[in-house]
Amino acid sequence: MPSPSFLHALPEQPSCSLLRPPRCFTFPFHYTPHPLCIEAATMVRAYLRSQPLLWASAQEGKMFGVLIVETDAATHSLGFIAAFSAQLAGRTVWPWFVPPIVDILHPDSYFLSEEAHIDELSRRIESLQRDERFLSLLRLHRQQSAFAAQTLKRERQALAEKKLARDEARRLASPELLRELSPSFIAESQRLKADFKRLQRRLQSEIEQTAELLRPYELKIKSLKAERQQRSVALQNWVFAQHSLLNAHGVSRPLTDFFSGLPPSGAGECCAPKLLQCAFRHQWRPRCMAEFWVGHSPAEELRTDGNFYPACRSKCRPILAHMLQGLEVEPNPVLQRNIAMARHLRIVYADSDIIVVSKPSGMLSVPGNDEVPSVKEEVEKRFPDMEGPIVVHRLDMDTSGLMVLARHFAAYRKLQSQFEHHTIRKRYEAIVEGCIQGEGTISLPLCPNPSDRPRQMVSPTLGKQATTHYRAVRAESSSTTRLHLFPVTGRTHQLRVHCAHPEGLHAPIVGDALYGTAARRLLLHAAEITFRHPRDGRELHFLIPPDF
Repeated sequence: MPSPSFLHALPEQPSCSLLRPPRCFTFPFHYTPHPLCIEAATMVRAYLRSQPLLWASAQEGKMFGVLIVETDAATHSLGFIAAFSAQLAGRTVWPWFVPPIVDILHPDSYFLSEEAHIDELSRRIESLQRDERFLSLLRLHRQQSAFAAQTLKRERQALAEKKLARDEARRLASPELLRELSPSFIAESQRLKADFKRLQRRLQSEIEQTAELLRPYELKIKSLKAERQQRSVALQNWVFAQHSLLNAHGVSRPLTDFFSGLPPSGAGECCAPKLLQCAFRHQWRPRCMAEFWVGHSPAEELRTDGNFYPACRSKCRPILAHMLQGLEVEPNPVLQRNIAMARHLRIVYADSDIIVVSKPSGMLSVPGNDEVPSVKEEVEKRFPDMEGPIVVHRLDMDTSGLMVLARHFAAYRKLQSQFEHHTIRKRYEAIVEGCIQGEGTISLPLCPNPSDRPRQMVSPTLGKQATTHYRAVRAESSSTTRLHLFPVTGRTHQLRVHCAHPEGLHAPIVGDALYGTAARRLLLHAAEITFRHPRDGRELHFLIPPDF
């Protein structure tokens, strides 16, 4: 039986033939790519370069993945399959790559026919909204409403002024004159109010006449929009219902089982699920996997051409929890590392109110979703009689350096107030990939990437303001620079994104696996902090130089 066009042989060269795949399958959310995966990724890039259309599409920015598979259990024959996320050059199917879990763009698919209905509804809505008669009536209605509002406001003001004049005349008139003028004052008030109501009714009648002419257009547009919304939701639900995902045991479950609500858009069409689904369908044994980026970085995210990335957590984590069942998967390296790092957590200072620690790189500040040890939990073990600790501020898992914890809530509130008013001074040291000179300020708004947490992205519309001052200290090599970084705000991954982003320094911190290139560790260290003691207000200053 011929091999599928998307199953590829690894190169027959010593660097590959002597390599054995790992005993356990790749932990998809934190890994170092296996050499076989690196070789397969190189072959994917070579193939893309040989296909001008695909290469041009990939250069716009696309995630690709490779999966090393054992195709014959008796001979332990190896090959690899490759995938791209979502679509490439406007198609979901290209023969060299694994097919999608559901080919929604097949010419005979329900998806395309229903999408055509939805597109037609959009065209009809747009046609109505651009109709000259509709636009003319809409302009008239808006002009009438604005004119009525201005006119009635002016008339109300005139009524109020005349009432004030009558009230003043009453106050100054003698009792005899007041008795003589009162009937005329009452008559004038009644006449002016009646005139105002007639004007109000006339203006309202003109507005309602125009609104009546507009109503058929508005009802039709509303009806078409409601139908389009209903069809769009139904089509999305249909797409999700078609995705039935396998695991290594051969058990299939629908995509909707893995999310409490509607699955996020594109769920099931990332590289990892597509690769595993293909392997399970052909009864190939998955051995190791890696995903990598090709092309330009998106405007808001930070992706580097050629870098390897973990599977996204928001879409893929619930899915892969099912699909990896039946495979022996590598242990979570974050868990292993945090257990080891907890021994290296150093207490720098402690009294009855606060604790200052030096956190090693690779340790979480607070408990996460993976049940790995954190600074908070380790300090609680060492100080079992304390009321807290309450973590006053956090450091990224990969960042080392000084952290302050409060031993009770009163101390926490006072320290938090200092952070909120920016009276706490912090200095970080970092080595970045690039030649940076002088000093300056970076101000880029940041927010979480909703489809790939914990990554952050720059977003002028959704982001919160984030500001960092920097100063170049010295060149560490011909291609790296040591910096001092002074964050004004404290957004998640602020320093890492501000260094890496093209609108920032465009110089990723060395070892930054999320926004640059992975290495032994992230070379970012919280070296210095100055704040006032929450009990007596004395200034405290701590300095721990980095070990890099």
